[in-house]
Amino acid sequence: MSTRPSLEIAVRASALLGEGPTWDAAARRLIWVDILSSRVHTYDPATGRRTTLATEQHVGAAKPRAGGGLVVNLRDGIGMYGADGGFDWLLREAVPGRRGNDAAVAPDGALWAGTMRYDETAGGGTLSRIGADGSPAEFLPEVTVSNGIGWSPDGRLMYYIDTPTRRIDVFDVDGADGPVVASRRPFAEVEKGAGFPDGLCVDADGAVWVALWDGAAIRRYAPDGTLDRVVELPFPRPTACAFGGADLTDLYLTSARAGLGAFAPPLAGSLLVIEGAGQGLAQPAFAG
Repeated sequence: MSTRPSLEIAVRASALLGEGPTWDAAARRLIWVDILSSRVHTYDPATGRRTTLATEQHVGAAKPRAGGGLVVNLRDGIGMYGADGGFDWLLREAVPGRRGNDAAVAPDGALWAGTMRYDETAGGGTLSRIGADGSPAEFLPEVTVSNGIGWSPDGRLMYYIDTPTRRIDVFDVDGADGPVVASRRPFAEVEKGAGFPDGLCVDADGAVWVALWDGAAIRRYAPDGTLDRVVELPFPRPTACAFGGADLTDLYLTSARAGLGAFAPPLAGSLLVIEGAGQGLAQPAFAG
């Protein structure tokens, strides 16, 4: 169950808090962020081309838009970059001491975006659904470190992580006239001493891959919640994972150097890839 697969360096970097890898199918590139450096990075594995976009605020996540450009979860709300690079606020809700964190695009094209307090005060964050027109609907009002979000292959389950709970939770998704997300329950729990669940992704088999902050590992949980695989890593703080590449079989991993100081291993803060790790799912673009 525990493996050490061949880990390749996609982008050697020193990200303080690398996060949110997302495969942009239209542009055939991987998008990821360095939250605390206020940077959005892209990487084209076919050509090696890389770009960097500096944001004016800390950026928790960046996702592709259906019409081109990016939607970003910033300190003070949700912003959008057009294909021409121009910026506009979609939803601005500045709360002192709070910032945007992980986010994901649902099968219906809506953005689910989380927040957290800089000091990680319990209950100081939220999880909200943002429609294409910027209309917000707060879904969970009292979370601590809102993190991984993902959906089952049929879209009928939504997975979610509030990191300090040590759990991956699951919700039912239903509703012919719009998504109704309800019936929260534990899907899997990470035992003490194994790290904290951070970002996640779901593969074509319906299994959930989870990065373990301070756990030096990625875990794969089968659709019934049983632990299926543990991928050991040579750095303590993997942050998130996503399938990418032309056939969605390569697993990309982000990582962090924050808090490690002089003890940070050489690969901490880089973007890594495990080729042929599994079969991923195509991710929708934000409809706004």
